[in-house]
Amino acid sequence: MTMPEANDSVGTVYLVGSGPGDPELMTVKARRLLDEADVVLHDKLPGPKILGEIPEAKREDVGKRAGGEWTPQEYTNKRLVALAEEGKTVVRLKGGDPFVFGRGGEEMEHLAANEIPFEVVPGITSAIAGAGVAEYRSLTATTSPASPLSRVTRTRPRTNRPSTGRHSPRPAARWSS
Repeated sequence: MTMPEANDSVGTVYLVGSGPGDPELMTVKARRLLDEADVVLHDKLPGPKILGEIPEAKREDVGKRAGGEWTPQEYTNKRLVALAEEGKTVVRLKGGDPFVFGRGGEEMEHLAANEIPFEVVPGITSAIAGAGVAEYRSLTATTSPASPLSRVTRTRPRTNRPSTGRHSPRPAARWSS
């Protein structure tokens, strides 16, 4: 899928991964885009330190919380298009990487279908960052109990019920060897 050509009357949307929640672990490009953005649509996953560095006047919470408030994905998709059509530079800030369980693909497809220029700025997903922290503490991603096989999977149970936009509480991780 290719990005539509930019024109002067339409803004650009940046799908940005914030990394594992520490402002110092964000990419240089992600930091610059947050500083330059007219509007930042975010959820809670980037974490309070990162969100606290963004002026409140340009933040818009479009997050989902298990068992609590939630913003329908369709609203977020339409909001991204509307802001770009106003000529704004928009950052859609996501925790970790926008495409690892982050619905970045849906947002990207919606932007492309509406001919909105966009760019993806990857972030470090916690699955990768966690391994780095573990190595710092003299553990590796293959140290027991994770050895001999490490996996990155969804922990949300699948059901036959139609999606309501709300997710079941996530079960605790279970290690097996």
